[in-house]
Amino acid sequence: MLSDKRLARLFSSQRLSSAGKRLAFMPAALLLAACATSTTNTTEPAAMPRPAEQAARPAAPAVPTQEELTLKSLVALQDRLYRVAAPLIVNNSELCKANARNLLGFTAKNRYSYSKEYVAAAQQALGLGDRLQIMGVLEGSAAARAGVRPGDGILAVEGQRLPEGENAERQAATILAPIVTGRSSVKLSLLRQGEEVAINVPLTYACAYGFELGNTDNVNAYSDGHRVLVTRGLMNFARTDDELAYVLAKEMAHNALAHPARQRTSATAGGIIDNLTRIRPDMSTMNGLAGIKPMPQDLDAMADKLAMYMLARANYKLDGVVPFWRRLAAQYPPGTLNAYTALHPSTGYRITIMERTIKDVRAKQAAKKPVMP
Repeated sequence: MLSDKRLARLFSSQRLSSAGKRLAFMPAALLLAACATSTTNTTEPAAMPRPAEQAARPAAPAVPTQEELTLKSLVALQDRLYRVAAPLIVNNSELCKANARNLLGFTAKNRYSYSKEYVAAAQQALGLGDRLQIMGVLEGSAAARAGVRPGDGILAVEGQRLPEGENAERQAATILAPIVTGRSSVKLSLLRQGEEVAINVPLTYACAYGFELGNTDNVNAYSDGHRVLVTRGLMNFARTDDELAYVLAKEMAHNALAHPARQRTSATAGGIIDNLTRIRPDMSTMNGLAGIKPMPQDLDAMADKLAMYMLARANYKLDGVVPFWRRLAAQYPPGTLNAYTALHPSTGYRITIMERTIKDVRAKQAAKKPVMP
């Protein structure tokens, strides 16, 4: 949602409201109690229900398919990822350097945004059709303040109708790129509860990173210079949103400092991200370190220092930073291949830099100075 390589990134995100909660439930059937009014002897057995009475009984609720349950679970995790990322990207444009630009501030998908076997599930469980629909709005963005809502269908941008159907995301990306460039706001035509609504949406200057969910239980995260991926396993390991923010800020810092390019891992990490975002990733390619070189101590420390400032500027709590990374390293030591600490092995040195930086950040906050490295 938060980058421009796919429509979800062009529509950049959030706090994002949960699309997974907008399920297409059938209306509750009216329960009818049929009372006998005949003068039949009360000692006789009760009459069997007539066909009309049987038809009046409510139908049993539809049982969600496995595809619907899977999709809802993934969407809930992605919603959390966007929600936690929102303050980090909105409040750190000054620290993202060349990776900051104007964003629309919301994500959009249709039922064809998912792989073929999940198209029907996206329609039933998420209420998606052929038209692109806003899935979530970036908390703190101009789009949120302008009144853009999850569930709005997108009809047109600056008077240009957006495509529908199977290739809508790709085609919309081609249309939106030149529209967004050089503008401070865009006019949206939205479909809301059956009525067309026109909204002028100021663009939000923010870090233009994509945030992706890795569909695997491995406890890891990756950055390729433009995107950040956090696996389902690491999201589950993070007990609070603050702990998840520690991971996101660290990977954002690697991107801002161009570490993937410096390490020449951009292409490899990008391939891993592409793979792990699939509904069924090819885990045979994830053996060992999956081709990623462990991050050198000095580069890791640079990213940790920048991450502390990003977290503070986004108003995340710094008290839990050191305990979180210690707990992760203790549970998944460097020898645990395909886990975060194997790619970031210098935990002791990293913690020294974190503690020093947190003191500097707090001193600047106490003196009411700009929270900048």
